[in-house]
Amino acid sequence: MYLQDYFWFLGAILLCMIFSVFANAKVNGAFNKYNCVTTVSGMTGRETVLRLMDSYNIRGISIGRIKGKLTDHYHPSQNIINLSEATYGNNSIAAVAVAAHEMGHVMQKQNGYLFYRIRTALVPIVNFGSYLAMPLVLIGLILDLFANASSPEIGFYIALVGVALYGGSLLFALITLPVEYNASRRAKKMLVSEGILTQEELRGANEVLSAAALTYLASLLTSLVYFLRFFVYVLTIFGRREK
Repeated sequence: MYLQDYFWFLGAILLCMIFSVFANAKVNGAFNKYNCVTTVSGMTGRETVLRLMDSYNIRGISIGRIKGKLTDHYHPSQNIINLSEATYGNNSIAAVAVAAHEMGHVMQKQNGYLFYRIRTALVPIVNFGSYLAMPLVLIGLILDLFANASSPEIGFYIALVGVALYGGSLLFALITLPVEYNASRRAKKMLVSEGILTQEELRGANEVLSAAALTYLASLLTSLVYFLRFFVYVLTIFGRREK
């Protein structure tokens, strides 16, 4: 790879790191701010999930408690919503907002939300592609060196398949954005309709969930930079770049 490409990559990664730090600081700041504000309803994160599951007739989902803060997640294959220690038994606006967000993912699965189904389908592809990307590029390079005149481009095309597989992580990060935004939108709607939060309290929940969305945007930008670096690298070793 050319020297200027390294400087481009390092500069882009530095910007992504700065944005990631900002996004994490934003979400932690919002969570800490509203984690000190108790809800009028007095409901905890766990009670919020139970209320929403009962209201929307959701069955077969268990609630787990895990260590940490903002480590909450829904595990669809195990049918469990794992709430962090900061969310599980806390009756703050922040805890309730995060718990409802995870219920938003449950509702996406129940309703067959398109982007959620696409993201779920991408998981094995991304895992598979991460192992095959570089080997395919190496195989393509070997074939490019020894291919006969009848198929001089075969090695390059195989390498491009590796690039496409490597790009699966970028596609996954891209699809994650609408999935997370939609889950937050569902969460806010459910919190108000079920009387768990008032309209005034919803402003705090919105601040927490909007800040959390920035972390997914940071992840997408980072994935984009790494994909472009890998793509340029492949073009370079195959001599397909303009001099």
